[in-house]
Amino acid sequence: MKQSMREEEWAAWLRLAMKGDAQAYNRFLLAVTPHLRSMARRRCDQFGAPPSEAEDVVQEVLLAIHLKRGTWDPTRPLGPWLTTIVRNKLIDSLRRRGRHLNVPIDDVSAFLEAESETHEAADRLDTETVLARLKDPQRDIVRSISIEGAGIRETAARLKMTEVAVRVSLHRALKSLAALYRSK
Repeated sequence: MKQSMREEEWAAWLRLAMKGDAQAYNRFLLAVTPHLRSMARRRCDQFGAPPSEAEDVVQEVLLAIHLKRGTWDPTRPLGPWLTTIVRNKLIDSLRRRGRHLNVPIDDVSAFLEAESETHEAADRLDTETVLARLKDPQRDIVRSISIEGAGIRETAARLKMTEVAVRVSLHRALKSLAALYRSK
């Protein structure tokens, strides 16, 4: 069957589906899915995405078709509409994925361990330097809640303050820290 005839048959099924024919919609989905899969694989290969990404794109395309089928103009060809959805869903997928490199962990494990120890010491110094810029109850509240993971109630009891006072002080401290970071 020629592509134009095939797409016309799909379009006829989708038109019927838009009028409520569930069987036509099922035929449409079963017929169009292999074509979508082929397009997604070709596009993934073209843009350097792993082949496994194609199936995720197909699932997203099928969902988009289901949700957006009312946006297709039945007087226009179906192929460009489907192609646009595949392209857009692949772009969305690539954006979410970003640029990732797969490097075996054995190749970098020794480096990561040494880096981790160095960064932990530097982070502790940075934290203490920043906290030193806060006033006394604020510093204790931020350390207790944000660093040590204590709750508002626990911190309030330990510092002999009300929970409301702790919340207000924490909010003001975080606002001061945000201003400090913006000024750098």
